[in-house]
Amino acid sequence: MVHRELPKHQRDLIVKRYQSGERYKRISKALDIPWNTVKTVIIKWRKYGTTVTLPRTGRSSKIDEKTRRKLVREATKRPTATLKELQEYLASTGCAVHVTTISRILHMSGLWGRVARRKPFLTKKNIQARLHFANTHLKSPKSMWEKVLWSDETKVELFGHNSKKYVWRKNNTAHHQKNTIPTVKHGGGSILLWGCFSSAGTGALVKIEGIMNSSKYQSILAQNLQASARKLNMRRNFIFQHDNDPKHTSKSTKEWLHRKKIKVLEWPSQSPDLNPIENLWGDLKRAVHRRCPRNLTDLERFCKEEWANLAKSKCAMLIDSYPKRLSAVIKSKGASTKY
Repeated sequence: MVHRELPKHQRDLIVKRYQSGERYKRISKALDIPWNTVKTVIIKWRKYGTTVTLPRTGRSSKIDEKTRRKLVREATKRPTATLKELQEYLASTGCAVHVTTISRILHMSGLWGRVARRKPFLTKKNIQARLHFANTHLKSPKSMWEKVLWSDETKVELFGHNSKKYVWRKNNTAHHQKNTIPTVKHGGGSILLWGCFSSAGTGALVKIEGIMNSSKYQSILAQNLQASARKLNMRRNFIFQHDNDPKHTSKSTKEWLHRKKIKVLEWPSQSPDLNPIENLWGDLKRAVHRRCPRNLTDLERFCKEEWANLAKSKCAMLIDSYPKRLSAVIKSKGASTKY
């Protein structure tokens, strides 16, 4: 564990409060500093009459301040670099140190090894489209989002996998593009599902047999789209949301939707974080895998049962909080968000 020294102005404030008659515990609570730390600062002040950092014994650091800055800059510039690679980088500058020293310095600078989030790769065009969508709909009333029937496909694996990649990053930077791993949609799994939901609850969940194409997609919509809207008590003027997968945006699919007089929400590409159904997919997969399906038949059955059991309150909450997603996109200037 790395212990950081309190800045001098905080040590001075502790002493000032102590001189005014405050006790250790009150100072600790007021400044949100551990009681033992407060006690140590005051004991040192009473003994030496100062709050400055006194000279320490022991071997001096092998890395000077200039080299420290170089190391931090390199780790910030290359967040996926391993400790070994950073060690080699320092060696190329004439500084040979152990990887534990490098790790300690990075921790002291606020950089910690964390698993990189997997996020879709965003082009400049994607970022601009996401920002336009967020700005356009930020002021949309709640009633508008309640009319949306959200949909998506997902793959559910019989046995989940954990593919991890560590990056050097500071706190609250998990979703910065350089700290994430770009993914391609539908990167593997056992069964492919199509589902939909609204603020009123979950609609149909369908297993997709074979290869998904425009014709099969239209067949799924024909059997489940309007039926789900009726089940969820949505009026005929509901708005259908799907992403820009080629099967969804093909000429034949657009014509099918037009013939059925179904209004479609214009959607920015590479934006799963703007589709709240992604949260339900996560809930579904966790619930299914807790039941330990033994085969694909179990997997499909558990998926349909757990989908039907997802709480209506969760669906409503996801839609109520939708403006927060839009605000997050605006705050990130169109880049990936935590959602």
